[in-house]
Amino acid sequence: MKNFIILIFVVIAGALGAYFLIPDSSTNIDLNNDQENTLGTIKNQGKEQPSEEQTPEGESIIGKSVEGQNITAYHYGEGETEILFIGGIHGGYEWNTALLAYETMDYLEANPDVIPENIKVTIIPVLNPDGLNKIVGSSSRFESSDAPTVLADTIEGRFNANEVDLNRNFDCDWKSTGTWQNKTVSGGSEVFSEPESQAIKNYVETQNPEAVVVWYSAAGGVYSSSCHNGISKETSTLTNIYANASGYKGYAEFDSYEITGDMVNWLAKKNIPAISVLLTNHSNTEWNKNKAGIEALLNHYAK
Repeated sequence: MKNFIILIFVVIAGALGAYFLIPDSSTNIDLNNDQENTLGTIKNQGKEQPSEEQTPEGESIIGKSVEGQNITAYHYGEGETEILFIGGIHGGYEWNTALLAYETMDYLEANPDVIPENIKVTIIPVLNPDGLNKIVGSSSRFESSDAPTVLADTIEGRFNANEVDLNRNFDCDWKSTGTWQNKTVSGGSEVFSEPESQAIKNYVETQNPEAVVVWYSAAGGVYSSSCHNGISKETSTLTNIYANASGYKGYAEFDSYEITGDMVNWLAKKNIPAISVLLTNHSNTEWNKNKAGIEALLNHYAK
């Protein structure tokens, strides 16, 4: 009997010892997970996280302004022939060119059939978002009622945040100081010194658009581009097509005063047909006139 009791005691003691000495499996799993999480954290320390912004389909961010605002391009149609339209290079001083670009975007979204199958339309509505924001309080969509009614109150919005006139910063007759009407303006520290003009340079050189239209205000005309290489036959054709359809008068060049570092003239230097369309004033988009000009150009490039 005594031996039996001793045997039972040994069995119980052994069982208790096994219980306390063998680790619980759930504890092992938790420790393993914690260890993996710790190792993962260590491995990821110092790694640069993706910084590319996610944009909706049909949009692309081509660059940033001096103050870090997005410069966005909007794409319509899926053809291989790209026609590029640009507004807002002079920001809040020419805010109606940005509104015209947004009107065009709304029209193409509502009427996609006006875009020929072989065409892709790209619109950059605001090339100078900092200058626009300075005047209307927005670097993107806004209402005409957001803009001052007195033209003099918009002048500071012509320039980017570095006080550079972007349309004096391109590589055609560039100078560090340029002329605007009877005023001296900054053309930047060097050609393409500004992030906004650099964004257009990169986009054009990457995408190589078939033709470019840049909206300005205000003179009420369509102007051809050239940079000491003559007006190309296609540029002359574009000038006449847009002018005849819209009712604006066509001109071979803008000669009211000397222009240095002009964007469309740089495009001509790159052998890309380009025209400047100057609206009649600083407040109206003259939608019907420009709609007719836009459609005429699309039809010209349709196959």
